[in-house]
Formats: sequence, structure tokens, C-alpha cells
Amino acid sequence: MAKKFTSQLEHDAYVAEKKKNKTIWGVIMASSLGTLIEWYDFYIFGSLAVVLATKFFPADNPTAAFLSTLATFAAGFVVRPFGALFFGRLGDIIGRKYTFLVTLLIMGFSTFLIGCVPEYETIGYAAPVLVLILRLLQGLALGGEYGGAATYVAEYSQPHRRGYWTSWIQTTATSGLFISLIVILVTKTSLSPEEFDSWGWRIPFWISILMVGVSYVIRRNMAESPLFAKAKKEGKTSTNPLKESFGNKFNFKFVLLALFGAVMGQGVIWYTGQFYAMSFMQKVMNIESAQVDTMMALALFVATPLFVLFGWLSDKVGRKPIMMIGMLLAIIAYRPIYKTMYNSVNIESKVIAKNGLTEKRTVKVHAKIPADSMITYHQEKVFTDGTLMKRDSIIHWAATGPIMIEGKPQGALIKEAITVNPDTRWLLIALVFIQVVFVTMVYGPIAAFLVEMFPLKIRYTSMSLPYHIGNGVFGGLLPAVATYLVVSGKDAGHSEWYLEGLWYPIVVAGVCLVIGTLYLKTRNKSLDEDELVEEVPAENPVV
Repeated sequence: MAKKFTSQLEHDAYVAEKKKNKTIWGVIMASSLGTLIEWYDFYIFGSLAVVLATKFFPADNPTAAFLSTLATFAAGFVVRPFGALFFGRLGDIIGRKYTFLVTLLIMGFSTFLIGCVPEYETIGYAAPVLVLILRLLQGLALGGEYGGAATYVAEYSQPHRRGYWTSWIQTTATSGLFISLIVILVTKTSLSPEEFDSWGWRIPFWISILMVGVSYVIRRNMAESPLFAKAKKEGKTSTNPLKESFGNKFNFKFVLLALFGAVMGQGVIWYTGQFYAMSFMQKVMNIESAQVDTMMALALFVATPLFVLFGWLSDKVGRKPIMMIGMLLAIIAYRPIYKTMYNSVNIESKVIAKNGLTEKRTVKVHAKIPADSMITYHQEKVFTDGTLMKRDSIIHWAATGPIMIEGKPQGALIKEAITVNPDTRWLLIALVFIQVVFVTMVYGPIAAFLVEMFPLKIRYTSMSLPYHIGNGVFGGLLPAVATYLVVSGKDAGHSEWYLEGLWYPIVVAGVCLVIGTLYLKTRNKSLDEDELVEEVPAENPVV
């Protein structure tokens, strides 16, 4: 039914609002698609970390190889602040549109080339070096992408709906991870385990180049941000964004406040709920990787709309309350959640079903040491609750018996994989979902929060640096640091060693919660407040 109007003025206002909404949806679709693809490219590496550890690093120490893979993964995060400075400067001088066209192409080609690098067995240490270089290029590109997309959308948005519109950009990070998991699952199910392990793992990297091509065509036809275009036409853009962003004492205080009062905590909560949860289930709980991918994908899919919900809510009640409550809930809940996760799959507390034990052994003479036979044990255990465990291990055996080192048989656990029963699977999905709810609370409002803190002419540069330090450094290091803490706790004999990794996000988020609660204020600022102030006008900054 046609809408009725009481006056021509009301009709014109309705048409104008409808036209503006159509424009902003086009902006969001173009920005989000490119950003989603960049996150997909960036997170493919993390999603395949367990596989890549066997491809690009020496296989004689699986734990060290996995930690090296996580360190390479983290390296892409560490360089993100440098990408933020470099591309942020370009974005504030040249424009938002052209800058994130360049970042899109760098990201796409780097991802494609990771899928082309020969394995360690073929080219030795050149393999991890090449992967590290490409990973650093990915990090630099992502450092320039997010700030451009968030700024671009925010500068198109109506002031009273900025949290809502920019929250669509926030969904792209989780959606990129979700799509990476789906692509990996489809690839795994389309190939045999041997084919995927041999060459199929490269397919998700290669697919990236097709998606980047589509996104490039869409972004190339976008117009520049109207606020930036107006400022550039009037000669009000910055000639030295780095100096004005970080050389100006007052603006630099806001950069530090954004980092230590909001983004630092948001970063560790983001990576705990989405990446550490995945590596914890794979490496600490030893759940079969395809089942972990399925559980993560489902939890992410269900929780993703909450980014938009909390972005919309931040327009009503302010950004600060939602972000601070999300941090507080995460700090309180992490240890109980992960303890429940671990205990749900702890096979030491389970009973083997009748006829539930199957063992098989094969013997192979060592290729270089004839007196050394390698006995491979394959063991399967079915427990009364339906849990299935498969374990492969090797023991070296000489003519006189097992080869001993320090009183223990020389050997190694090759692989252990647990397939959980349906009840446990749904419990784990629910526990991951709860963690992602915390993520949506702290991450949904963050884009609007950051763009409102800084003036237009240095906004791209100023907001990008704290965002990428908080996420790239504090958040990106989390999987490697947490895994190291878990391994150290286990070696030290701690009774709850599997929870040791959580101290990192809990401490970092706790510090951020205190600073944010004391120094951030709730008011959502207008983007028209674009002049820098030389001195602090009040005891605490107003955000």
C-alpha cells in the first residue's frame, strides 16, 4: 500500500531519506565485500595452521612446528600498525577509495602466492622464509584496509545511525573467518584425506584471486567519501597526517586512550573467542579438525547478526557501556567456559565400551639404520558415551628390544584425534557462541567509536594505528602466547595447565576495562567536530 503524506515537504523528506538509505547500502555492500575478502585471505592461514605446520616447517618436532606456524601467523598481525601508518597517510592525503583498492590487490596476490610456495621438504628453509614475507605483506595490506572501509562508511552514514551502519563492516571479520572455514570444509569433503594433505590445502589460497578480482571491479566504480571529497575540494585535507596525528599532543592522547581504553581489550577478546577457541579444541582437546571447523562455523554463523544488534544499540545508549560490559563478562566467564570445554572431552574420565578397543601395528625398517625398526601403532577407542579416539604413534625397536632414551622408549605420538558425540558437540558450539557474543559486544560499536574520536583530515591515520596495535599486536599475538603458556604449564605439572593460556586475555582485557571505565565517556560525537584542540578542555577527555 502506498504511503500517504500530509504535505509536499514530508514527501520530499521521505524520498530524500529513501535515496540516502539506498546510497548507504550500496556503500556498505561495496566496502564490506572487499573487507570480507581481505579477512578471508588473512584468516585462511590461521584456519589451516595445523596443516601448514607440517608443510612449511621441519616435521621432527610437531609442537615446535605448530608454534612456529602460529608465530608466522602472528607476524602478519605485528606489522599491521606499520600498514596503518603507511596506508593511513595515503588515505588522508589521496583519498579513502584509492587506498583500499591498493590494499585489496596486495592482500589478494600475497594470499594466492602462499598457495604456490613449495613445501619444506622441497626447498628447505626457503619455504618458511617465503611464507613469512608474504604473511608480512598481508599484514601491511590489512593495516590499511580496515581504517579505510570504516571511515568510508562512517562518512556516508547519518549521525544517529552511525553505529548501526558501521557495524556491518564489523561483521566482515567474522564472516571472513566463517567463509574460510566453509571453503576448507568443502575442499576437505571433496577430496580424500591424502589428496587434501598432498595438494588440496592450497585450493583455499588459490580461490582468493577470483574473489579479489570481483571485489576490485566493484570498488573501482565507487565514488569518494563525500566528506573527504568536500574537504579536499576546499583545501582542508592534511599535508602531513602523521605529524598532525601523533605530533599534536592533544590528539595523541586520544590515540592512546582509544588503544588502552577500548581496542586493546577488544583485540584479545576477539581472538580468544574466535581463534584461540579453535586452536584450543584442535591442539589441547585433540578434537578432529574437520569437526572443529564445523562447530566454529555454526557458532560464528548464528552469532554474526549480533554485531549489527550491538552497533544499533550503541546509537541508543552509547558505545562505552556495551564495550565495557562485554569485557567484564568475558573476564569473568573465560575460565569456567574453557574448563567445561576441556572436561567435556577429557578421555581420562570416560569408560571404554565393550569391544571398543581396536589396535593394529605395522613394522618398517628404518631407511638409513637397518638395525632400527619402526613399529607404528594405530589405536582406536570407542567410549560408552559415543566418543571416538584415534591415535597413531611410533616406537623405534632394535634387535635387543625397544631403543631407550633416559629410561623411556624412543618414539613419538604422530597424531591423536577425538570425534565427540552429538551432545558434546552442541555443548561446545554453545560455549563458543557465548564467547562470540562477548566479541560482538566489544567489536560491534568499535568502528563508530573510533571514527568519532578524530577529525576528518587525519581520521584514517589516527584511528587505524590504535585499532591495529590493539588487534594486530595485543590480539594477534594471543594464539602464540596462549599456546606457549599452556605448553609451559603442562611441562611444569600444573593441575589446570590447559587454562594457563587464558591469563593473557584476562589480564590485558582487565587493564583495558579499568582504563576505559575511568576515562571514556558515553557521548557519541558528531563527525563535524573536526578541529583539533591544543589543550585538554576538561579533566578527562570526552569521547
